[in-house]
Amino acid sequence: MEEARRVEEGFGHKPPSKKEDDHDKAYISGKVDRSDGGDCIDHEKDDRGQVLDDQPAEQKAEEQPLVKQKSKRVATLDAFRGLTIVLMVLVDDAGGTYPHIDHSPWNGCTLADFVMPFFLFIVGVAIALALKKVPNITDAIKKIVIRTLKLLFWGILLQGGYSHAPDDLAYGVNMKTIRWCGILQRIALAYFVVALIETLTTKIRPTVLHSGDISIFTAYRWQWIGGFIAFLIYTVTTYSLYVPDWSFMLDDQDESNRYTVKCGMRGHLGPACNTVGYVDRQVWGVNHLYTQPVWTRLKVCKLGKDAPSWCLAPFEPEGLLSSISAILSATIGIHYGHVLIHFKGHSERLKQWVTMRFVLLVLAIILHFTDAIPMNKQLYSLSYVCFTAGAAGIVFSGFYILVSTQLW
Repeated sequence: MEEARRVEEGFGHKPPSKKEDDHDKAYISGKVDRSDGGDCIDHEKDDRGQVLDDQPAEQKAEEQPLVKQKSKRVATLDAFRGLTIVLMVLVDDAGGTYPHIDHSPWNGCTLADFVMPFFLFIVGVAIALALKKVPNITDAIKKIVIRTLKLLFWGILLQGGYSHAPDDLAYGVNMKTIRWCGILQRIALAYFVVALIETLTTKIRPTVLHSGDISIFTAYRWQWIGGFIAFLIYTVTTYSLYVPDWSFMLDDQDESNRYTVKCGMRGHLGPACNTVGYVDRQVWGVNHLYTQPVWTRLKVCKLGKDAPSWCLAPFEPEGLLSSISAILSATIGIHYGHVLIHFKGHSERLKQWVTMRFVLLVLAIILHFTDAIPMNKQLYSLSYVCFTAGAAGIVFSGFYILVSTQLW
């Protein structure tokens, strides 16, 4: 019964048949660790070694495939990934018809605002499982770099302005207005940082945790230090960088008009003068930002000619500074993956996950409703990170109970 439970959860293989067991005695067994991606808990496959001298080579070649067994995927993570994709399709298609499920125009959190952090959470969990064991650090880093470059390439190709579908079937992009940032680019940055830390710390990673409720945190302290550094960079920059007045050009039929936005302040969290937008304008240029920001649905932007000029301005929702903050979502996700690896019992895992999500949700609610740091997807604020990560923990734990346990 214990072995069957471990197989169901992905921690072991099915027991070999008698024929396989007899055949195994003729081999010197070895282990090959799998670290090239995926999200399987068990990354060990049998790599049969030297055959005994008295065993025919033909028999070895004939029976070799029988001992190869595939690792079992984590059904909980697959179910969560599937739900997130369904949610993405729903809000993309129905968001325009039902504004209440579309992205929040500024402060707040709607159904659509959960999609991005859910994907980053999934990335974090998958990294923990895929890099459970790293036999060759150099090869692992090469694979991480290649995957990051692939994500960046496809992100720029799909969201940079090359394809004009579905409004127009023409293809091509003006390099003066190409959009450098996007969803896949944000995922690429978070994946690169979190996976790189996980790989470089593999030699100091414990195989068995010490006793204590915080042992899982101290064992993977470098992952949390990386997340804290990302948070520190974001917070210090957001509240200390001076945002001066800025301007942008807007084409109106046959003429171009220049609009100026008055700022001259620090630490502002509104649409017009926040540091997140200022960093993107300085790094990428105002002509390379997203031209249809969700803040156009704010009431103040529906006043026609009386609306402030910044309502017409571009803004990058997946910008550089906010993407640095998004690294935290993947960091929390990798923590859930570490719990899945090190804690074997259902109750132990759920205890760790419930505690984590409770702390995150409470912190998010306090920060938001005290107006200290409002939830804001466009700025990727700390309260938004905590709230969406806590929600991801609830959904992940729920799927775990439904799919991997018999608690229900």
